[in-house]
Amino acid sequence: MQLLLAGVVVLPLIGALAALLPAPPGLRGRNPDQAVLRHGVTVTGVVLAATIALAIGFDHDQPARMQATTDISWIPALDIRIHLGVDGISLPLVVLTALLTFLCALYSYFKMPTGPSPKAFVALLLTLEAGTLATFAVLDLMLFFLAFEMVLIPMYFLIARWGGAGKQAAAWKFILYTLLGSVVMLLGLLLIGVKSGTFDMVALATDNGPKAQLSHTVQLLAVLAIGIGLAVKAPMWPLHSWLPDAHTAAPTVGSVLLAGVLLKMGTYGFVRIALPITPEGMHTFAPYLAALAAIGIIYGSLACLALVRKGAKGDLKRLIAYSSVGHMGFVLLGIASMTPTGVNGALFANIAHGLITGLLFFLVGALKDRYGSSDLDTLAGSTGAALYGKAPRFGGLLAFAAVASLGIPGLAGFWGEMLAMFGAFRPAAGLSRPAFLTFMILAGLGTLLTAAYLLLVVRRVCMGGHLAAEAAPGEEPLSMETPTPVIPDIARHEYAAWTPLAVLTVLAGLWPAALLGLTNPAVQQLLGGGK
Repeated sequence: MQLLLAGVVVLPLIGALAALLPAPPGLRGRNPDQAVLRHGVTVTGVVLAATIALAIGFDHDQPARMQATTDISWIPALDIRIHLGVDGISLPLVVLTALLTFLCALYSYFKMPTGPSPKAFVALLLTLEAGTLATFAVLDLMLFFLAFEMVLIPMYFLIARWGGAGKQAAAWKFILYTLLGSVVMLLGLLLIGVKSGTFDMVALATDNGPKAQLSHTVQLLAVLAIGIGLAVKAPMWPLHSWLPDAHTAAPTVGSVLLAGVLLKMGTYGFVRIALPITPEGMHTFAPYLAALAAIGIIYGSLACLALVRKGAKGDLKRLIAYSSVGHMGFVLLGIASMTPTGVNGALFANIAHGLITGLLFFLVGALKDRYGSSDLDTLAGSTGAALYGKAPRFGGLLAFAAVASLGIPGLAGFWGEMLAMFGAFRPAAGLSRPAFLTFMILAGLGTLLTAAYLLLVVRRVCMGGHLAAEAAPGEEPLSMETPTPVIPDIARHEYAAWTPLAVLTVLAGLWPAALLGLTNPAVQQLLGGGK
């Protein structure tokens, strides 16, 4: 198990280096591009198999205990160690990362985004996977920071080199926001390490450990600094403005990984670092975090409603990006409640969002490839997509993903948001219950607004607009005789890439205990100061 986890983190890096080398003669296939794309599928497939083996070998009777641990001294002068391990909180995120990266590599093998050499694309994809897996597996604050930063450059180049319109501006906005947030976060991490004498996250999480040396003022400063860096990545309103541009410009697989994995790094940091290591500081800032989370839920929903209305020329990728601001607001609200119920809900919502939004971005990217546009007015016009009639299986899957995203009972999106609101209904001792009840009501209103805009998306894109009423204001309605484009239905490779996400969305909705049984003991111990 120890070697397995270390291999999961290191193997993508080795694969990234190998992708840049010439393919051996016997493995070139039809051309070098095909060989390197097949290499990406192989490496990510092996990593996924290793994470599944890690999950099977995990001691499910003791999910609160760190397992598969490696602890090696790296920089003795600073007491920085190569410390790896997984528990019930991090294991689901490790598996989700490996799954989404494999599906992205598989999808890219058949539908490589337009851009430079596939060699660089595969190398960047594998480097991104290595950094994300390391973020969820490391147990040293400095290693966490390095892994947290490691994903920025690959994602920057994926957007800037393989993205669509406005890719350069979106890539620069992404890198500047996240780097500035990370600089502030580093100051907070260094403050904890200097004042406590260690960067070990496990030791710092115990009440009778080095954490006892952190005064209330130090905890306040540390939470403020670390929280800003994590909030940018989450993303939390009003630090979210890089996200819509990045998603709109990114290639399909870039959007899938950005929404499905990278956003989770910010919320994971709140659970792994802020809650257990600086509980007093977190308690002080929790009402403000909850307030911003509630505003984000409403703001994201209203922005989506504005984009989906007729004549708004809203982009469907941009709409899903704004929906992520709202969905991640539920995660932050659950964390801010500082209760086991709320934090479990946040962790569940993290996984659900990764599955559902990953599927949505796959579908919208494929729709844009087929139709040549992701503009909602174009897709809903008289010659629009009308997926139910032209590509019924595609339309049905898009409707399924939309319904899952709005949080209908029986699917994965429901449990996390419900538990996050339950956490806000009865927050931790010392937090203002009337304030959190207000935040809960705002979150409930957000669920209604979410249902409104997603159902409008389904109506406009899946049902189409063979009616004059669907024409934008000022446009001439097209005649019924106007030729309509043929939209291919789901291809085999798309079934292979999308089916696992749809199946897991249903399984998580019908059997939430499988995930909550892992996270709950670990959360109880984390909030209990290691007890």
